[in-house]
Amino acid sequence: ALQTYQTDPAMRKMLTHLYFYIMPVFNVDGYHFSWTNDRFWRKTRSKSTRFWCHGVDANRNWKVKWCDEGASYHPCDDTYCGPFPESEPEVKAVAHFLRKHRKQIKAYLSFHAYAQMLLYPYSYKYATIPNFSCVESAAYNAVNALQSAYGIRYRYGPASSTLYVSSGSSMDWAYKNGIPYAFAFELRDTGHFGFLLPETLIKPTCTETMLAVKNITLHLLKKCH
Repeated sequence: ALQTYQTDPAMRKMLTHLYFYIMPVFNVDGYHFSWTNDRFWRKTRSKSTRFWCHGVDANRNWKVKWCDEGASYHPCDDTYCGPFPESEPEVKAVAHFLRKHRKQIKAYLSFHAYAQMLLYPYSYKYATIPNFSCVESAAYNAVNALQSAYGIRYRYGPASSTLYVSSGSSMDWAYKNGIPYAFAFELRDTGHFGFLLPETLIKPTCTETMLAVKNITLHLLKKCH
């Protein structure tokens, strides 16, 4: 984005009219553990007071239909929702930031791995969001822009029907708290190979995803009815 500011009018328009808040890694401890112990680890690394199991699914820990369908009360399950909403410091910190800035924030994008999907609310129920046409249009254009890079096709649609029903997600929380465009990217798997990720795998994924993000961002600057 910064490197193309001078040469790309669209990028210059985006960075001139909008603020971007970027968190490179949400679940730092869990991500580190996925490199050292379990490649498919998805939870945080907090300790349970009653069980030997570690961690909470940070995307089941938000205060929106918390621990309902698609989440587990058992600390050893991958989809454990935690002892209470925002029990995890990572979730609590980001929720606090979003609450503080929610009147100014127009879009919330989260990035997960892996499934090759672009999802939008709702996750916790089968229902159509009020601004469906605008969000659906943004998603459609985003996946087409992504595909234009290397021919990788992403599925898109409401998370509940496109992937599965889940409660307590950050995307639903953002949407329910007044952020009109809330998306979750399920990126294609680039893999962990030792401690180095081959550039031949990483770079295409970053390039195509950036095209989708850019497309969604430009959509925000247009009036949608």
